[in-house]
Amino acid sequence: MNKTTLVLGASTNSDRYSNIAVRHLRKNGHTVVAIGNKSGLIGDVSIMTDTPLIENVHTVTLYLNPNNQINYYQYILSLKPKRIIFNPGTENDEFFNKASDNGIDVIEACTLVLLSTGQY
Repeated sequence: MNKTTLVLGASTNSDRYSNIAVRHLRKNGHTVVAIGNKSGLIGDVSIMTDTPLIENVHTVTLYLNPNNQINYYQYILSLKPKRIIFNPGTENDEFFNKASDNGIDVIEACTLVLLSTGQY
């Protein structure tokens, strides 16, 4: 099943986990929207530097440290995703609780592991 996914903290650096996640999500047939602090391309996915309106977001997967997440709280909540994945290093109790209070499923997990084990 195609799950539209927002990768927040996307990078053109092919060694970064956000980049690897975008490529694996696409390989698994998911629609991907990538937002980073520099524009560029990851395969066929353009990295945007703004906060576009995205409809039917299933998952937001975070690759930003907690301090850098703060400016995105309202944006992410406005998208009304079904879930947010806090990848290793992005754990954030404040935003975790805020999202949960808004009815969003929140998990601390690795997107790459979820994909590779069929749990995504």
